[in-house]
Amino acid sequence: MISEADVWKIVHPDDMWALDKLIVARKCGHICGPVGTSVPKPDYYIVRPCVNAQGLGLGAAKVWIEDTTKHLPVGHFWCEWFDGEHYSVDYNLGIQRLCVKGTKPEDTFTKWSKWEKVQHPIPFPEMLLDIVSSRRYSWINCEYIGDKLIEIHFRRNPDFINGISSFIPVWEGNSTIPPDGYVYIEYPDIHGRIGAFVK
Repeated sequence: MISEADVWKIVHPDDMWALDKLIVARKCGHICGPVGTSVPKPDYYIVRPCVNAQGLGLGAAKVWIEDTTKHLPVGHFWCEWFDGEHYSVDYNLGIQRLCVKGTKPEDTFTKWSKWEKVQHPIPFPEMLLDIVSSRRYSWINCEYIGDKLIEIHFRRNPDFINGISSFIPVWEGNSTIPPDGYVYIEYPDIHGRIGAFVK
């Protein structure tokens, strides 16, 4: 299974724009800009790194911004705030093969509560048609809030192989006794996850 770190070793230079969340947001027509530019109106915005090879929302925050963004971290960008369900979709050569819905507490961007396989068709992004036609990557994973594309990865979702339909992360300090119908697996990552309950 290819990891995000592996992607950065093999990604073609012409495709690297897709790994920059600011460029993706701009191409999608989202209201956004790099740190140092002003927002169009006072409001809540999502602020996060333009590039984050470690994933899981590291460095992201919901921020009220009046006007200037010069006080925010260099290398980050701001984007309009989207409400809605969070979906992670795997496409194999442009054909949707998996969609999972994530839930988490409102006060975190890193510690998800649950991911569950759902039937929710989302068309393959037109901006990626040239990349998929190159066949440089068999799998492309896209993250959405509602129907708004927010991230692109040149890999598939590693948590839902082998027929898994539900994935509950287990964090440091949590019990490893699974709920009914689930089994516990060791599945550590660098963000404090020690395993997961899966079924």
